[in-house]
Amino acid sequence: MTAVPASGSGGSLLFGSGLLTSLPAILVVAFLAGRLLGVRRSLATTLLSGLVGWLAGTGLSLVIASGDPGAPGFGRNVWVFSVVFTMSAAVWVELLAKPGSLARAQQGLVRVPRPLRALRRSSQRVRRYGQISGIAVKHGFGPVLGLGTQAGEDGAEPGRLPPAGRLRRALEECGGMFVKLGQILSTRSDLLPAGVIAELSKLRDRVPPADPAAVRALIEAELGAPADEVFAEFDWEPLAAASIGQAHRARLHDGQPVIVKVLRPGIGGAVERDLLVLDELARTAEARTSWAAEYRVTELTAEFGALLREELDLRREAANATTIAANLAELPQVHIPLVHPELSTSKLLVMEWLDGVSVGDAEALDELGVDRRKLADLLLRCFLKQMLLDGEFHADPHPGNVMVLRDGRLGLIDFGASSRLDPLEQASVRTMLVAVSRRDGAMLRDAVGQVATMRHRVDDDQFERALARFMARHLGRGAAPSAAMLNDLLQLLFAFGVTLPPEFSTFFRALVTLEGTVVTLSPGYQVIQAAQDLAAEWAGERLTAGSLQELARDELLSLAPLLRRAPRHLDRVASLVERGDLRARVSLFGDEHDLRALTRLVNRVVLAALGGVVGVLSVILLGISGGPPFTGDTSLFQFFGYFGLFCSTVLILRVIVAIMHDGLN
Repeated sequence: MTAVPASGSGGSLLFGSGLLTSLPAILVVAFLAGRLLGVRRSLATTLLSGLVGWLAGTGLSLVIASGDPGAPGFGRNVWVFSVVFTMSAAVWVELLAKPGSLARAQQGLVRVPRPLRALRRSSQRVRRYGQISGIAVKHGFGPVLGLGTQAGEDGAEPGRLPPAGRLRRALEECGGMFVKLGQILSTRSDLLPAGVIAELSKLRDRVPPADPAAVRALIEAELGAPADEVFAEFDWEPLAAASIGQAHRARLHDGQPVIVKVLRPGIGGAVERDLLVLDELARTAEARTSWAAEYRVTELTAEFGALLREELDLRREAANATTIAANLAELPQVHIPLVHPELSTSKLLVMEWLDGVSVGDAEALDELGVDRRKLADLLLRCFLKQMLLDGEFHADPHPGNVMVLRDGRLGLIDFGASSRLDPLEQASVRTMLVAVSRRDGAMLRDAVGQVATMRHRVDDDQFERALARFMARHLGRGAAPSAAMLNDLLQLLFAFGVTLPPEFSTFFRALVTLEGTVVTLSPGYQVIQAAQDLAAEWAGERLTAGSLQELARDELLSLAPLLRRAPRHLDRVASLVERGDLRARVSLFGDEHDLRALTRLVNRVVLAALGGVVGVLSVILLGISGGPPFTGDTSLFQFFGYFGLFCSTVLILRVIVAIMHDGLN
């Protein structure tokens, strides 16, 4: 066993060497404690809890033995107390840790970060968090995030400006990825009121171009060669600069003009820092405010983070352009710029330069002498095919991203913003369009229900009547249907606590933007009517006699196994009914929210009961006279009694705090 000399540096060295030689025993103790607790932990966590338990057990055993390791029962006490204290240490580490942090580290070795780099990143994140929190409080959003009062540096400002205006100013002042967050939120008509959407739509990236020297260094690092060897010409003054990247004109040595899109140097680290801060703010708000918990803001921030990380990989934009080009191969009148994969990386994208004019340039279009109506039909067909048939579509068809080439074809650029609809979402959209055309509120409700998430219980009859009023208002006699009414539909769903997948918001926004672009190209164009005609055309193509026979054959083949088993199942059910053995099984708490609420309740009851039992046992121990001496006039029974009272108090207070956080006090 480990001997502990009374004093002196020699004793310390001896104790340290003894501790090192006891490492296998410490791991054995930690393993036993883990088995008793029924948990598996990482090697670092196991070693930490075992070390704490071993030191505490050895120390207590030495106190009981009056410092004599050779006393009778010393070895037994070390092992017993070490296991008990190791289990106690493991439980307290679990209680003190952030929820879920240990669960994520229960398997495998813990990677030890570089201390200086980790410290620097941590300090940057803390400073950024403090900066963002200060801006939120300054603009009156402290209570909304659960961070503080409404008073700020300009105490009158929160009262002067409406909340939407203060939100826009706060995001602009935060800068960086928070401007991008506001831009994405401006597309979520299903989550935010119309006034907030209108205000956030004013957000624009106001960033200066990146340092040309840093851009050159990044390009040459990605290409593995000097820029002059790859490009015959390169304009280092960007055509456009945004918070994520910027675009430059260039020319290859074979004379082909290209567009070079490059990420801003160092943008990856800044994005990750801001995303960590945003995630922490979301967790704080969700823990302290009811609105954040209802809207699951942590899920929204995770969704935003995933979208932003996709934009940081320009290979995805290249893949989007290639996929959409392949899907539109049957429309040769539409051209997608070619990607140069041999020159493109995750931070660099080289694409064909398109020679044409924007559809928003009326004078240039007149000079080309194109048929605007015909191009509008082609543009609508192109995008509806992407949205309703292909599933992957260009999500930002504003006039700047749609060109008329010199040869009269349409050209699409900038595929950084694209979205996808899975087959179920496509079917839901098509059903929505059919329901709108038929003015059928029940069908529209069913189409929404296929993909929607309900934030709270919805009265189906009231919801259906609201949808019927919506269609009567927008599709009544004399009313001209427009894509803008889809935003009103999202606002209606928002009022009923119905949340559609984010792809639907992107789809509706893209459809509204497409309508504006088509009308800009051909004034007076009836987009919704043309879309209905196009949908009817596609439906007719898919409802030929041959296709109907093939559909019926496929359905019969899919139902054949069920039809073969049906007589046997019916006979079995009839036999059970005849014998009186037919039973019905109901699954209680099948809903995730109900299960979570029940789990929380049971956990609190168990903690409270455990705290009460430990408290009662501790009082009993304190009432026992005599017992092994511990220190001074305190016996070992009294020591465990006081320790148990402390544990009992902590457990009960933890339950009380949790209840108060829920507002059930």
